[in-house]
Amino acid sequence: MRISVDYDKCEGLGMCEAMASDYFELDDDEQMHVLDENPPESDRAHVHAAVQACPVLALTLAD
Repeated sequence: MRISVDYDKCEGLGMCEAMASDYFELDDDEQMHVLDENPPESDRAHVHAAVQACPVLALTLAD
């Protein structure tokens, strides 16, 4: 599983960070960073929920 980000779409709203702060972080300039692009399968549901929460659809999760 791999987290992908479309930085052209990302608006730094922080929904992903609020739901999965182990994997997403906004810096002081509201630029989103993926802390671990390859989360373990055991966290799939948690990361998937955070990806789905993105209001601008900037995140995808691929196998």
